[in-house]
Amino acid sequence: MMLFSEVRGLPVVPPAGAGPIGTVTSLTVDVASGVVSHVRLRGSRLRRESVLPWDSVHAVGPGAVRVRSAAAPHTVPPHHDLLGRRVLTEAGTAHGTVLDVAFDPETGRVLAVLTTRGEVPPDRLLGLGDNALVVRAG
Repeated sequence: MMLFSEVRGLPVVPPAGAGPIGTVTSLTVDVASGVVSHVRLRGSRLRRESVLPWDSVHAVGPGAVRVRSAAAPHTVPPHHDLLGRRVLTEAGTAHGTVLDVAFDPETGRVLAVLTTRGEVPPDRLLGLGDNALVVRAG
């Protein structure tokens, strides 16, 4: 298990031992499936943000995110950072703020969303938009 906050700031290292291609700025989650879909990074050379599909990740560890390929995806999904996002139930009741997200670094599967009001299991996630993470009341 790893936390999103532990991954943010890690260098992204390509195959063949070349230098880092950038630094992780955030992870994109497909809320419907409950998995990390993309890694967002800021490039070390041009300082531009780019996106890599989770499928290109070989390993995530405490020292780096190792990727199989640095090829950008053909389509980039919209991104809403989970960290710091308001949490609302489907009825519109406030349920705190996202502090962190626990996930499996091998599969990208979200294990829990850690909020100011407790832990939210991934099966309660309904949607993520500009204003909030929406969860099923529990």
